[in-house]
Amino acid sequence: MAETKRKVAQVDPVWSHICEEARAAVRDEPLLGGLIHSSLLHHPSLERALAYRFSLKLASGEMSEQILREIADEAYAADPEIGQSARADIVAVYDRDPACHRFLQPVLFFKGFQAVQCYRIGHWLWQTGRRDLAYFVQMRVSEVFGVDIHPGAVVGKGIMIDHAHSIVIGETAVVGDNVSMLHSVTLGGTGKEDGDRHPKIGNGVLIGAGAKILGNIKVGDCSRIAAGSVVLHEVPKCTTVAGVPARVVGEAGCEQPALTMDQIIDDGV
Repeated sequence: MAETKRKVAQVDPVWSHICEEARAAVRDEPLLGGLIHSSLLHHPSLERALAYRFSLKLASGEMSEQILREIADEAYAADPEIGQSARADIVAVYDRDPACHRFLQPVLFFKGFQAVQCYRIGHWLWQTGRRDLAYFVQMRVSEVFGVDIHPGAVVGKGIMIDHAHSIVIGETAVVGDNVSMLHSVTLGGTGKEDGDRHPKIGNGVLIGAGAKILGNIKVGDCSRIAAGSVVLHEVPKCTTVAGVPARVVGEAGCEQPALTMDQIIDDGV
C-alpha cells in the first residue's frame, strides 16, 4: 500500500498533496468530514473529484446531478488537457493568492477556480458541437458563481481569478497562459458588431480589479492593466497601462506581473 501511494504521488503530485491535506483537515475539523470525504477522499483522481463538484454545484431542477456528472466524466476522459489545466490552475492560485494556504482550498471553497473548471467543460461541449448544452453550463455558472465566461472563449492554463465576482469574458476572447485577474474584470465588445470582437490577452498578464478591456485588441505578454482602467487600444508587451481611457504609464515593473501580483503604480509615474 505504501509503495502504491508513493507511485501515485510521483505520477500526480497535485492530487496526492490534496489528499494529504484533506485527511489532515478531517482530523482538524471533523464537522467537515462529510464534505471532504464526498468531495475529495471518495474519489480516485482529481478529474473524478472535479466532475463531482461540477455536478453538485450546477445541478438544479432543470438538470440533475447524475446527468451533469456523466457529462463531466465524459469531458475529462475525452480531453486530458482539461485535467492538466486544472492542476496548473490550482498551483497558480496557491502561488499567487495570499489567502490560499493549501491546494484543497480552490477545489472546495474558491469560486474563481471552480467557475473556470466549469467553463472548461462548457468549452469542451462547445468544441464538440453540443452548443445548447454549453450555453446551459454558462448560464448555471453565471447564476451560481457570478462569473460569465462564454463557452466559445479560449482560456489558457495557470489561470488565477481572485474573488471572481462579476467577471465577464466574451465569446471571441482569448486569454493566454499564467494570467491573473481580479473581480469585476470585463473582456468585452464595443457594440453590436458580430464576428471576432473581443480582446486577446497575452501570457503572464495581470488585470486589476474593475478593469474593462473592450474590442478586438491585443494585450501584450507580461503587461499590467491597472485597476479601474478602460482599455480601448492595443497594449504593448511588458508595459503598465492605467486610466480612462487607459494609456501607457510605464514598464510592467517585473518580468512576470501575473505571478508577483504587484498592482502598485509608483507615485512618480
